[in-house]
Amino acid sequence: MDCVLVTGMPGAGKSTVTRLVAERLPRSARLGGDEVNAMIVNGFVWALGEPADEAARQVELLHRNLCALANNFVDAGFTPLIDAMIPSRAKLDFFVEHLSPRRMLFVVLAPGIEVCRYRNTIRDPAERFDFDGYERLEADMRREFGDTGWWLDTSGLTAGETADRIVDEAARTPRMGA
Repeated sequence: MDCVLVTGMPGAGKSTVTRLVAERLPRSARLGGDEVNAMIVNGFVWALGEPADEAARQVELLHRNLCALANNFVDAGFTPLIDAMIPSRAKLDFFVEHLSPRRMLFVVLAPGIEVCRYRNTIRDPAERFDFDGYERLEADMRREFGDTGWWLDTSGLTAGETADRIVDEAARTPRMGA
């Protein structure tokens, strides 16, 4: 596999699924957006936080760092699994550009809004994500991406079944990039 970029709404299962897929591959690395953001010790601004210009600057920094790490891992013979919230085509195009000439499998975990909300409620309280914009985010992602990428309905799958499906079908799924 080349790079694998996994996105989805909060509660879709990005972190869990990328970890499980990575465990199933012989040479892999999991690159979590939350973990990379946690490297900022002071001055962190959440993606939807204020001031908005600083939040946007830090999101771009996060995406640049994820791409740089992914490129290094691919070049060393590893499959990087990137776990990141990609809400727009412009953000997706950023990844395609910065991962070039490497190719990328783009996976959108799409279990539906109610499943995402439920999964968020059963998380450890320290890992819950207070978010009330599911309807708008889902509409925006569908409009922005259209049929781009592999939209995987995981509403009836466990995290392990989702990981198995990604590993099993990844070779037959079209890639983006060079």
